[in-house]
Amino acid sequence: MADLIVPATAEGPVLACTEGLSFWGGVDPATGRIVDAHHPQAGAELAGRVVLMPTSRGSCTGSGVLLDLALTGRAPAALIFREGEDVLTLGALVAGLLFERALPVVRLGAADWDRVAAAGHVRIADDTLTADGSRLPLLRADPAGLQLSDADRAMLEGAEGESAALAMRIVATMAVAQGARRLIGVTRGHIDGCIYAAPAMLTFAERMADLGARVRIPTTTNAISVDHANWREQGVPEAFGGPAQRLADAYVRMGAAPSFTCAPYLLETPPAPGEVIAWAESNAVIYANSVLGARTIKHADFMDLCIAVTGRAPEAGVYLQAARAPARILEVTLPEPADGAVWPLLGWLAGRAAPDRIPRLEGLAGTAPSPDDLKALCAAFGTTSAAPMLHIAGITPEAGLAPRAGADRVLIGPADFAAARAELALAPGPVDLVALGSPHASAAEARGFAALMVGRRRAEGTRVILTLGRATLAELSGDGTLAALQAAGVTVLPDLCWCSISEPVFPPTARRVLTDSGKYAHYGPALSGREVGLASLAACAEAAVAGRVG
Repeated sequence: MADLIVPATAEGPVLACTEGLSFWGGVDPATGRIVDAHHPQAGAELAGRVVLMPTSRGSCTGSGVLLDLALTGRAPAALIFREGEDVLTLGALVAGLLFERALPVVRLGAADWDRVAAAGHVRIADDTLTADGSRLPLLRADPAGLQLSDADRAMLEGAEGESAALAMRIVATMAVAQGARRLIGVTRGHIDGCIYAAPAMLTFAERMADLGARVRIPTTTNAISVDHANWREQGVPEAFGGPAQRLADAYVRMGAAPSFTCAPYLLETPPAPGEVIAWAESNAVIYANSVLGARTIKHADFMDLCIAVTGRAPEAGVYLQAARAPARILEVTLPEPADGAVWPLLGWLAGRAAPDRIPRLEGLAGTAPSPDDLKALCAAFGTTSAAPMLHIAGITPEAGLAPRAGADRVLIGPADFAAARAELALAPGPVDLVALGSPHASAAEARGFAALMVGRRRAEGTRVILTLGRATLAELSGDGTLAALQAAGVTVLPDLCWCSISEPVFPPTARRVLTDSGKYAHYGPALSGREVGLASLAACAEAAVAGRVG
């Protein structure tokens, strides 16, 4: 296999990444430098280099970060993957189709990838990759072989307008890259690209809205980067708040619902088992597939809108029954005693143990995790694995699927939990901020924290902020929970999430942060520049009252 997925001409020195990388939260858009402190190549510069990695991982927003790097001249010269990859591939495709800033994307077999990774300089031109003088022919991906319905083809040829034609061209090209033979209809979408992670996110959305793009399936929106109604009162600068609000409004203008939550599975009507949907946002995708038994691949930002506009998705990946089978068995022995942090820790460890394949976790059948435990597990898993789902024997609906041929076994035991806890913990000392709701807090989580704080109040120097969706806020407002949280000194914020929060809503003076989220414990240091540590919800309550941890 030596495929040219996105054709373009480029050359540069090689940067071989030994692990996948999330461009969102792992790369600084302002510099093009890897800032994920947990990545082996942390600190390396991407700009102008031919970057090799097995595949990407983490957030669907990585496509927007790559587009922004391309528009500002800080992008890699080319990207070369060893396995299938959608997020960065889509960002490179949009950079070329909409903005004439193409950068090539290549997928190689393992042996060729290893040889190129060992090279010093690579050139890609005329469907040929040259590594230190050694030439490798590339096979260009061709959408002409895709089986399109008459309606698909008419849309591609412009029968429904320029925006629909462009969206269909992107969907069709990505279908070929994913190895799909045809497109399938989807019942609902979820837009991740409404987070203002970089100016390119707004550039894309407003370009599509101005072209007349309109969603044709029920479509929800992810958490955004500001509290839509209150950001000015919160002191958010116009230079950031204005574009962030415009980005959210652009998707609403295209027909998406202003749900503004990164946990769409908490909304009133979650997807049903077997329902074919098109969601972006890594935690939502993993939860939908794993816990609900719905079907969606991890669609990249921009692809989410294109599918919502066309109502069509590539029939590839975990849309197909065979692709949902586990490829690695993780034998888990939980530590004793186990607190609430064990679930995000397990997700983080499971992702490390299965960074590029779907695992089945065994040994947990008697644990009875709550939906919020599974939410925490799935979110943390998405930070360290590129897989779109996992199975838990005796718990999740498709855990009985027979493993793939050759599936191996990996042990995760108490010592692994102890090491992960140490790596993600906050050292003893003061706590300036307790950050809750990543992904967005459920009503049950908010009520649980309110119960832990009954008759108590946060320490004077410790802020406590909980983020949640609008629908959950309305529920808590009606049952007294919101008032109880506020009485304890908790700030409750809708619309935005910890992965999109910025100063001054993020307290500028806070330097040490405690969270119950494995996802934010992983991404938080790079996103905020602060120390961020993981603890259980109960430990977060104790730290909020004491003003310190340990």
